[in-house]
Amino acid sequence: MNIIKPRLSFSQIINMNVGFFGIQYSFGLQQSAINPIYDFLGASPDEIPLLNLAGPMTGLLIQPIIGAMSDKTWHPRWGRRKPYFLVGALLCSIALFIYPFSSSLWMAAGLLWILDAGNNTAMEPYRAFIADKLPAEQQATGFLSQSFFTGLGITLANISLFIFQKFIPGEHGSIPYWVFGSFFLGSVCSIGSVLWSMSKTPEIPPSPEELMIMQQHKGGIFAPFIEISEAIKDMPKVMWQLSLVYLFQWYALFCYWQNASKSIAQSVWHTSPMGDKQLYEEAVGWTGLVNGWYNIATFLSAFALVGLAKKYSPKLVHVICLLIAGIGLMLFPHIENKYLLFAPMTGFGVAWASMMGIPYLMVISEIPKERYGVYMGIINMMIVIPMIIQNLTFGYVLEHFLDNDSGKAITFAGIFLLIACGATMLMKSGKIEEGMEIPTSGGGH
Repeated sequence: MNIIKPRLSFSQIINMNVGFFGIQYSFGLQQSAINPIYDFLGASPDEIPLLNLAGPMTGLLIQPIIGAMSDKTWHPRWGRRKPYFLVGALLCSIALFIYPFSSSLWMAAGLLWILDAGNNTAMEPYRAFIADKLPAEQQATGFLSQSFFTGLGITLANISLFIFQKFIPGEHGSIPYWVFGSFFLGSVCSIGSVLWSMSKTPEIPPSPEELMIMQQHKGGIFAPFIEISEAIKDMPKVMWQLSLVYLFQWYALFCYWQNASKSIAQSVWHTSPMGDKQLYEEAVGWTGLVNGWYNIATFLSAFALVGLAKKYSPKLVHVICLLIAGIGLMLFPHIENKYLLFAPMTGFGVAWASMMGIPYLMVISEIPKERYGVYMGIINMMIVIPMIIQNLTFGYVLEHFLDNDSGKAITFAGIFLLIACGATMLMKSGKIEEGMEIPTSGGGH
């Protein structure tokens, strides 16, 4: 049975996605601040990938389970997805507040596990929330508005590193005070933005038939695992094709985030974490500005990508974006003028907008409505498994094949994005049609 969903105004779609801003602020700090904190605490380059294992592991363990659970949740007051937003945002806020007080590598790594657990508890139900609320013809706007807030949140996180560095001198132990300012601001943004969206956006109550299905399928502790395995068994071909794209795409992105500060320090300031600490701090601040810029490009381009995806196809848009990003990363470590770094990062930012929204448009029409949550969780598994592979393998690759050279690591990432571009070209994905209906049961069209 197809449920007719009311069209939402643009302001309603924006209010619905404001919470994504806070979630992505903390993700922005993970991109630009976590690895420098590890550097400040004395980590060696080949240790960094393993210290980042928390993110993908919590994503793999938590998101699909939370997705399956949220599909089977309904409370007349709290709704289906909102309880998960709230718990996740609270965990994020607490972890962000405590994080700068880390006195050792293992304390920092442990807090990262808590931070990522909170992020992942909120993230997946949020994507399913968009699919729940919006009619088919507005889903492109919904997913790409998430890209907008992704860019906005990560931009503020990154720029805050540069700004606070200019106005908050000194340090506590090994951690500069400017890091405290960024994390404290993130703690407020995380819970505040999610509470805003929760207060402004009611959820659509399930139909009597959907309630009956929920009650029939509620099981014990193993129910989510059974649901995930059954969904993987029934997974449409286009999602298997997307998994190959994601293997190279997300491996590459983790290589960039782990090595960006050190690459900039090496090419522009001619130093390293083991060299002049003041110069390296300047490189970290500039990395925040560079990453902030690419996220500005993300939210400026996000809505334009909707129109391009509708006019041409999501597949073509994603191919072009990955091509531009791959070439940009291959040029990145060879740029010695710090201002010229913004050029390749502009293309990277447009590609990041595509990565955060376009792949969902390529597969959403093939996913049955009543399984949105679990399939969004499985898509996240496709993101985090390449990250886990990267965390477990790249330290060895960096030490034995790339001479612990962060510039070579960025070039490596660019090559992997070009491979992801080629894998996207192999996908079968049609154009987005106005008024396209989403199937509520069975397979695709």
